[in-house]
Amino acid sequence: MQFRDLSLQYKALKNEIDAGIEAVIGSSAFILGKPVAELEEKLAHYVGRQFCVSCGNGTDALQLALMAMDVGPGDAVFVPDYTYFATAGAAAILGAIPVFTDIEPDTFNMSPDSLELQIQKVIAEGKYNPKVIIPVDLFGQPADYDRILPIAERYGLKVLEDGAQGFGGDIRGRKACSFGDISITSFFPAKPLGCYGDGGAVFTDDPQIEKRLRSLRALGKSPEDKYDNREIGINSRLDTLQAAVLLPKLKAFENYELKDVQKVAEWYSKRLQKKFRIPKILAGFGSSWAQYTVLCESEAKRTVIREELKKNDIPTMIYYPRCLHQQQAFADRTFADSDYQNSIEATGRSLSLPIHPYLTEDDVDWICRIMLSV
Repeated sequence: MQFRDLSLQYKALKNEIDAGIEAVIGSSAFILGKPVAELEEKLAHYVGRQFCVSCGNGTDALQLALMAMDVGPGDAVFVPDYTYFATAGAAAILGAIPVFTDIEPDTFNMSPDSLELQIQKVIAEGKYNPKVIIPVDLFGQPADYDRILPIAERYGLKVLEDGAQGFGGDIRGRKACSFGDISITSFFPAKPLGCYGDGGAVFTDDPQIEKRLRSLRALGKSPEDKYDNREIGINSRLDTLQAAVLLPKLKAFENYELKDVQKVAEWYSKRLQKKFRIPKILAGFGSSWAQYTVLCESEAKRTVIREELKKNDIPTMIYYPRCLHQQQAFADRTFADSDYQNSIEATGRSLSLPIHPYLTEDDVDWICRIMLSV
């Protein structure tokens, strides 16, 4: 069994994917070819943004967005403590200071209460300039923007939605990657919409930001002359071959994959809800189920369950084994574990199970029977 079976997806979409790749090779337009512009247009329409600017990967998408927000040394950027390193690293590489917030125990997403507390601490300390909030749509469910956006407005902060895992999720029909000032996603193969390598995208409704993003992803070149660089940017373009792969995948994602992965999550929840803390989807929210993550009774129990599943060739993952405030990269700073109790608990008890649109109910039943028997 595959954790996220891309081979089954390829079998279903083989003809369209192969035709798209062949067309790119035949055209020899490997950099910023026609499929890239077509994909950007379709992605912007899907999420409900005016503009989409594709790039090399999700981490570059975060960095490009922060650069477009003029984030730099002395700025404080607020990120959840329980997420992938890229969210904080993209800020740190620009000289900004990542400030970590705890998460909500039932959704794994940024805690608005912790966010406001950390903003107040930064303001009281007076050392850094509060600049941007980066909520993460972890495991497929959008962060609680109903509460986060008013906090940002109250303190005059910008919001960058990290929708790397959230693409396809929604809040009352409004799609993930449409919240905040700028939003991003990732096309890493294991994401809800993944390519066959690296890829990412930035979304905005501001035409000036869109123009700047296109410049920044091309080393800061001017729109008129590629040898006239107006500022320092990076070299980050979505490969045309990856765009050709993503176009039929996006079509399948819209037509049936998102609906089918919802069924898989429902099968899991129905079977596991009495023995595990299953993912909670907030009222009016929808998840794209980048991961199906439960909380086990204890870390020791999680180890036993993983070992039993492994004996049956069932893969599992632990996202994430340590918090951001525990990373070596931030060892020069002092943090109080008491500020991150929910994040720490998640690192010790969370367990992610195989999930994708092509998983069968028999597969889920087999996985759950093993978990419930341990």
